[in-house]
Amino acid sequence: MRLRNVKNKQIILESSKLLISNYFNYKGKWAEIFGNNNPIYIEIGMGKGDFIFENAKQYPNINFIGIEKYDSVIARAIQKIESNDEIVPNLRLIRMDAKEIDKVFFNEIERIYLNFSDPWPKKRHSERRLTSKTFLKKYETLFNNEPEIVMKTDNVSLFEFSLETLSQSGFIFEKVSLDLNNSDIEFNIMTEYEKKYVLKNVKINYLKAKKLFK
Repeated sequence: MRLRNVKNKQIILESSKLLISNYFNYKGKWAEIFGNNNPIYIEIGMGKGDFIFENAKQYPNINFIGIEKYDSVIARAIQKIESNDEIVPNLRLIRMDAKEIDKVFFNEIERIYLNFSDPWPKKRHSERRLTSKTFLKKYETLFNNEPEIVMKTDNVSLFEFSLETLSQSGFIFEKVSLDLNNSDIEFNIMTEYEKKYVLKNVKINYLKAKKLFK
């Protein structure tokens, strides 16, 4: 997702208390940022922040970190979140490329959210998908407990690919749905994309996968 012409983008980024700029310094020490030892959930590709913000409000005893690659997108997310009167001390944001994820966290994450990730439809780009074996390997060192990944996508090919790679990497599926909004899965917080898709009757694929420690 890219946005153009976000006014005063750099000022928004530099002045935000939500955004962590020196994120490499906190590898293995993210509890220090939050000042507690609560579980940490991350969303890779947070977009304009609706999902991560609503989670932080609803679950104050969980720490959330939203990760987004593009300056303009995360600047818009900061504007939306900071214009809200609610205080969310359990939320932080990082502007970074997901390729560096294993350089930022170590044995401290309990769940990864992947919401409407870029499907990279061409076969030669398959290793760029956030559920490719390349990325699943990177994620291994992030977790401090049994690895857990929750994914939503409208892209059937990406979903099928993800079911295959996760299964081959030792994950088991706790929940799978090919039509999330007409399923019995509860407490679904929608992303900004998802809200639009629901209005258009687009089916959302969902999975929750866990890898058990041996």
